[in-house]
Amino acid sequence: MNIIKDQQAEKLTIALEGRLDTTTSPQLEGDLRSSVNGITELVFDLEKLDYISSAGLRVLLAAQKVMNRQGEMKIKNVKPEIMEIFDVTGFVDILNIE
Repeated sequence: MNIIKDQQAEKLTIALEGRLDTTTSPQLEGDLRSSVNGITELVFDLEKLDYISSAGLRVLLAAQKVMNRQGEMKIKNVKPEIMEIFDVTGFVDILNIE
């Protein structure tokens, strides 16, 4: 998985490419831990994300909890296959998906 970060002032955009699963989610979790201090808007661009597992969903949920305290989090460019996973798991009701 590739993680591409773009920070502009207090807005951080993270584009994910590949698979967010048990193997790659610790990498994203570590990146988030060191990147979200002072961030008031966190955007995940999932245009090139091909797969997300329960481990990946857990990382997004943890990020949402952090951002609920310090700002907002959005998810954009979700492929139909990923959106189906969000639907089935109920994450469409938890996450702000554009």
